[in-house]
Amino acid sequence: MKLVAASAAILVALALQTTLAGLVIRGTAAIDLVLIVVVYIALKSGPVTGLLAGTVAGLIQDALSTPMLGIGGLAKTLVGFLSGVLAAQFILTGPLPRFVLLLLATALHAAIFMGLCVLLDLRQFPDPVPAVIGQALGNGFVGVVGFQLIEWLPGFVDRRRAGRFLKR
Repeated sequence: MKLVAASAAILVALALQTTLAGLVIRGTAAIDLVLIVVVYIALKSGPVTGLLAGTVAGLIQDALSTPMLGIGGLAKTLVGFLSGVLAAQFILTGPLPRFVLLLLATALHAAIFMGLCVLLDLRQFPDPVPAVIGQALGNGFVGVVGFQLIEWLPGFVDRRRAGRFLKR
């Protein structure tokens, strides 16, 4: 069941990411929904699942968007694994630790992706720091809000049903 939910989350994030990519105005911070989903899966399921989710999601995203297959996959694989390791070692259940984890995950992903692109002479990034900071803040905010909603919603539905039952 967890495999189905993780696969569905990755597919929804990929669909939204590729659909909304054309709608984003140039110069704004792009949010990487796929990275957020990979980090969440790693937080909930551990480093091995995070590694597998990062690999699958990154390779599919590379196949859909970039001419070089594997750079995004490698970056998301490492981020998924390291996020899972950090979640296993530290308590990352509150919004602030998760926000910091998403900031670090975005920075690591950008460093690996941009570093490999520059190293392989595929693309140059003249001033990447403002874009990475904007993306990290956007990913952190959207990720923390999404994580809270995902964890709050099932309990809300149960409380709502229990309240209706008590009123009868």
